[in-house]
Amino acid sequence: MDATELLRHDHRVVEQLFRDYRAAESDAQRRGVVEILIRELSKHAALEEVLFYPFAAKVLADGQVDRHLSGHRPIKELLLELDRSRTGDHAQDELMERLASAVARHVRDDENELMPQLCARADEQALRELGQEIDHGKQRAPTRPHPHAPDKPPALTLAVPVAAIYDRLRDRMQGRPRT
Repeated sequence: MDATELLRHDHRVVEQLFRDYRAAESDAQRRGVVEILIRELSKHAALEEVLFYPFAAKVLADGQVDRHLSGHRPIKELLLELDRSRTGDHAQDELMERLASAVARHVRDDENELMPQLCARADEQALRELGQEIDHGKQRAPTRPHPHAPDKPPALTLAVPVAAIYDRLRDRMQGRPRT
């Protein structure tokens, strides 16, 4: 898959997780979905920031990528609030609705604006290679939100591996499933 196909697939997975949350019958099931959603969206956002958006910025070179990148911060802040919430927390439902709305906006902007422009201008081989990099990067990406970390290279390039190591250690200590 090329990078845009891979990221679109991630978007469909996240949309399904929101449906799973709404269909869950218990607080424990909903919390399980929240944990998976936090992990998947955190990895997705980090890989977009480290690999996809810098690539898009080079190809498009007109500053429009910054607007798409700026949509990540509110999503990561909501993810952080969800990560701090616990099973049965009454605020969780409201946070999930706000997150679903923010993610839907982000997905719509990326899929309807940025990705079509990128596909029209980028080399197909480069998009496939980027897709492979993103796919491989999922094993090393942070599993938790870091809304206050840098979101652009070069500082981002240094922050992501450190955050990923920290997240995996924290996941292990808290008994969270490995990905």
